[in-house]
Amino acid sequence: MAQTITRILPHVVFSTKNRVDFLRPELESELYPYISTIARHQESPILASGGTTNHIHLLLSLSKNLALKDLLEVVKKDSSRWLKTKGPDLADFHWQDGYAAFSLGESSRKAITDYIGRQKEKHTRTTFQE
Repeated sequence: MAQTITRILPHVVFSTKNRVDFLRPELESELYPYISTIARHQESPILASGGTTNHIHLLLSLSKNLALKDLLEVVKKDSSRWLKTKGPDLADFHWQDGYAAFSLGESSRKAITDYIGRQKEKHTRTTFQE
């Protein structure tokens, strides 16, 4: 086979450092598109995104040319730098060092997209730590 075809769909979760509630609802309309642009420039489009004030979920289509850790390093570094410009209360913003990532198949895509979309509702009943 002369070409390489991949469809790698990781569901990624990472939080703010120390799970501080930095991600105000009014930031979301800019934050998720900003992160999507970063990922798209890395040939890894985001298929779904969402979260709460202290963590985010991303479902993405990972580029065949990039390791997930390298993509997340760029996403977290660039979005952290951008968030720090969004107000004095964000001057000390940082993402946590690690992340959680789970692989899934195309048949699970809708269920995970729905799950990501329900994060605010879900976390009114249980905390991220639980």
